[in-house]
Amino acid sequence: MSKILPFKAVRPTRDKVSLVASRSYQSYTQAEREARLDYNPFSFLHIVNPGYKYDKEISGEARYNLVKNRYLEFKEDGIFIQDQSPCYYIYKIVDRDDQEFNGIVAAASVEDYNNNIIKKHEDTIASREVIFKDYLKTVGFNAEPVLLTYPKNNTISAIIKEKQKERAEFEFTTTYRDTHYLWLIDNPEDINAISDTFSNIKTLYIADGHHRSSSSKLLCEDLKSNNLQHTGNETYNYFMSYLICEEELKINQFNRLVKDLNGLSKEEFLIQLDTMFRIENRGIMPYQPSKQHHFSMYLDGEFYSLYLRKSNYIFNTALDQLDAQILYKTILEPILGITDLRNDNRIMYLSGKKDIVNLKSMVDSNTFKVGFGMIPATIEQMKLIADQNLTMPPKSTYIEPKLRSGVTIYEF
Repeated sequence: MSKILPFKAVRPTRDKVSLVASRSYQSYTQAEREARLDYNPFSFLHIVNPGYKYDKEISGEARYNLVKNRYLEFKEDGIFIQDQSPCYYIYKIVDRDDQEFNGIVAAASVEDYNNNIIKKHEDTIASREVIFKDYLKTVGFNAEPVLLTYPKNNTISAIIKEKQKERAEFEFTTTYRDTHYLWLIDNPEDINAISDTFSNIKTLYIADGHHRSSSSKLLCEDLKSNNLQHTGNETYNYFMSYLICEEELKINQFNRLVKDLNGLSKEEFLIQLDTMFRIENRGIMPYQPSKQHHFSMYLDGEFYSLYLRKSNYIFNTALDQLDAQILYKTILEPILGITDLRNDNRIMYLSGKKDIVNLKSMVDSNTFKVGFGMIPATIEQMKLIADQNLTMPPKSTYIEPKLRSGVTIYEF
């Protein structure tokens, strides 16, 4: 039932790919970005940050047009080439922690997204959707795939493993110590096997990239309404995706840091917590929870374990079982007065890849008053929430892999 197609990717030449590929723009510090822009003329950052050439911050439509110009220059200079026939692309990442990810870069269907064959578990912000849609419409390409996940499939796994016996088209290691590999699947037999196999997969799930997929939907509607010859086969009816088996997906949690106790003293705060949690002071030794519905808390130089009093909490849906939702409904909203998890500047989210000691140091610095830790959500929870048409709170999951921008590019 899923329509997953090969496409003609624009991509760097083999000798330039390690210089072109970049992390997402926001993941760099200003110093890191400037170093790459100063000393690497091939970095994809030059495309997405075109104002650097003129030492000027540029935004809106003016920036979008300059992004398009820089992209066309990379093509004109032969830094980018385009494959002559539609391909699937096997993309493998071995990260600095020796975690391995294997997936397929392909074109996913907007129609499948509309029909809930591609399912969502996060809300999106309408204004961000429109901004990114306008950006895509102007620049005419997308360089960051949406991360989709599917159940284990022996046919797809066998094709990936067989292809990986050959020499990779790309093989490069980044300064972040991740090694990236790319193979092209252009054999008609393998292409048909992959497309037929995905057509028999009932549901795909968005793991990461909800705004990219929703913006692609808006782009399709926009371009379709202005195309009297619309057939449904145009490239704007699809969006670039990285499809990975759910068994290879790595889900980390986001821990929470809050700047104040909403006017409560430490003792008053602990008393209110006692209604919903069994509390134990763990002292100065770091405590990391190991079970669902168990939380760690760091407050005033000491760690606490918080065990949910399940007799006081009602589980009606899959969302009610999610630890990020429990923390919101029992502490953040009713006690600390945080109702808008996305925009309230009193709360910050810390990737669970950083250990609990990092959370401790941010509280000890007096930047935050209290920190909360939890275990990661599971892929089963994520799927069940999506199946029930529910959405997780913001920053419920930090999902890997994180792909590099500019390795494969999808044009509209």
